[in-house]
Amino acid sequence: MEKALTLKTGEDGLELAATLHYPAASNKADSGKSPAIIICHGFAGNRIGVDRLFVKAGRALSEAGYYVLRFDYGGCGESNGDYGALGLDSMIDQTRTALDYVLSMDCVDPQRVILLGHSLGGATALLTAVKDKRVKTLVLWSPVAYPFNDIVRIVGREGYDEAVKTGSTDHTGYSLQPSFFDSLLQHQPFQAAPRFSGDVLLVHGTSDDTIPVDYSFLFQKVFWTRSEGQCDKEILFQSDHTYSSRQHQDEAIRLTSQWLVDLEKRHEQWHHWSI
Repeated sequence: MEKALTLKTGEDGLELAATLHYPAASNKADSGKSPAIIICHGFAGNRIGVDRLFVKAGRALSEAGYYVLRFDYGGCGESNGDYGALGLDSMIDQTRTALDYVLSMDCVDPQRVILLGHSLGGATALLTAVKDKRVKTLVLWSPVAYPFNDIVRIVGREGYDEAVKTGSTDHTGYSLQPSFFDSLLQHQPFQAAPRFSGDVLLVHGTSDDTIPVDYSFLFQKVFWTRSEGQCDKEILFQSDHTYSSRQHQDEAIRLTSQWLVDLEKRHEQWHHWSI
């Protein structure tokens, strides 16, 4: 079962279009509550995803017993707002609005709230989790590690220079303003990563020409420096940035679902050992 809804943020008039998937299978804790996953899409993307990646992920993960919320960041998809004027700080705040909504549901287990972020959404998910302790687990698909450098490389240096000189540049129909790029400069995911104490799964393709697969190897090394929290990594051979083949889509979703199942089993074992 899926439900379309609108999330109202604290920003003036900004409303986010969203879809909520209800769990088809039981995955309830002793409290009778179910876990929830929030999907954070990437740069200039939407909650559907390239080749419907997030629709497929949302449906598969809800079949596995999760509430799944996927939403459009302001100015993307069906949400209102000016994407190119909002920036990364706003995206973090919007993600926290999604957290507010999910955690307002009595049927959601607050100890099992997961952010799944792709590309720039991966960086956004990580930065949100560092800021908001309600996030217990991260799944990062092909995550951006250097927001400013990575997005300028995608847009092109000429586009960035145009934004600085004229006040905006067009990128696939989005008018990106200097403030958008400035917001990217303010955040360094590698430096923020050690401040997240929860468990992390990294998924990346070896044929990713947009965000280098080396980033996930480096992220894992950084996460391993923490005193608590586990970090696992899955590398998909010949997969591109958006997992655009059916095989790679299915594999990314399957690996994510299996890792979450295994993670819950480990936590149950730890709980019994502690008793």
